[in-house]
Amino acid sequence: MAQFYLVRHGQASFGTDNYDRLSELGHQQARWLGEYFAERDMGFDALLSGDLVRHRETGAGICEGLGVALPEDIHAGLNEFDFHSIVDAYLSAHPEEVPPEGASMAAFYRVLKKAMQRWQAGRLEGNLPESWQGFCDRVAGAMAHIQEQYADRDRVLVVSSGGAIAMWMRHMLNTADDAVVELNLQIRNTGVTQGFFNKNVYRLSIFNQVPHLDREDRGDAITYS
Repeated sequence: MAQFYLVRHGQASFGTDNYDRLSELGHQQARWLGEYFAERDMGFDALLSGDLVRHRETGAGICEGLGVALPEDIHAGLNEFDFHSIVDAYLSAHPEEVPPEGASMAAFYRVLKKAMQRWQAGRLEGNLPESWQGFCDRVAGAMAHIQEQYADRDRVLVVSSGGAIAMWMRHMLNTADDAVVELNLQIRNTGVTQGFFNKNVYRLSIFNQVPHLDREDRGDAITYS
């Protein structure tokens, strides 16, 4: 069976006017992960990612750390859902829950969790760019594409986002939709989820590990945004 290494993007630019780019730390996380792979002589046959800037910057950083150039396959099915629109729709109905100016990231995530739960249950009103079922189906489509195109390879690297990775887990493990909401908030920047696949099935071995950050001088580099 082929191996997949599914990686969440590095730390993005939360709290700025453009979330969809890596922070300085995010770029470093990606390079460190590439260096970790290189130290273990782990080569990859291909790099797949969504078309978001933070995905492609993460892939480039991993390749830089590896010291290789990988053929890149861009698949929009690996993109994150539009969490800004989901949160805005929820807060339009619940303005009393708008986090105060300068609130912590944890305050935003509390609202995001409620918004996702409403979205998943079909109880979120507004001009949403995507339904929950649409999100579910496009991630499944990306997984099917990987099976069709890469099942004969040895090892493939996939870069995506927390929500899409959580949805991947839902499909692979046949869990309830509620699990997507819970897992989405747990996935670390450049966290690695690894497993095996062929044209018929995916199998999970490791979830959300950060071995390249698991050292005393990098404790502050473990992030969730």
